[in-house]
Amino acid sequence: MSEMQPPETERKRAPSKRALATKLRVFDAAEKVFADRGFDGATIREIAAEAGEPVGTIHHHGGGKNALFHRTVARRAETLSCDRLNALQQVRSDGDQTLERVLAAFIRPFFDLSSKDPRWRDYARLVAFVSVDSRWQDISAECFDPVAEVFIEEISSLLPKASRKQIVEGFVYSVSAMLALLTSQNRMGALGAQVDLDSTRIDHLVRFCAAGFRV
Repeated sequence: MSEMQPPETERKRAPSKRALATKLRVFDAAEKVFADRGFDGATIREIAAEAGEPVGTIHHHGGGKNALFHRTVARRAETLSCDRLNALQQVRSDGDQTLERVLAAFIRPFFDLSSKDPRWRDYARLVAFVSVDSRWQDISAECFDPVAEVFIEEISSLLPKASRKQIVEGFVYSVSAMLALLTSQNRMGALGAQVDLDSTRIDHLVRFCAAGFRV
């Protein structure tokens, strides 16, 4: 046996390309259905139909409905967290740590990812559900709170006179504004304000959020 070839047991355990493709379809479908219907409105049967797979396949890859929702939210969280922390590290390396630049390091990565893959807009709706529903505190604690704490501490260092309560409130308001812009373009259009998510619009969002911290 070649030294570069994995042992037979490892080859048997490694998932096939077909299995990986099926798993991807399952979670893409779950993301879309949960985003469209919410957790309570979505059903495993709808997710199976969206994925083009039998119900048993959904249970195999995702478990029950609660577990599937958790895993669907968790699967993109690491990518988003890494991009945010990398952006913050770049701000620190540049030595120009303003409130606006720190907020941009948190906000812009979500928009950058959604511009490359529209499915991140569905993900934003899932994050919005998680943010407002106390049932999902464990998901927030696992997937979002560690990075949120890093940014809260960074903002606190820039606003030393602000209390922890003020910083946290401003941060939560900023998250809500970010998610609103990511998910509510249709609503804004219906009210006569067609929104293009270009760099200028995101800069405006950052300034809007920064102003809220200074009130």
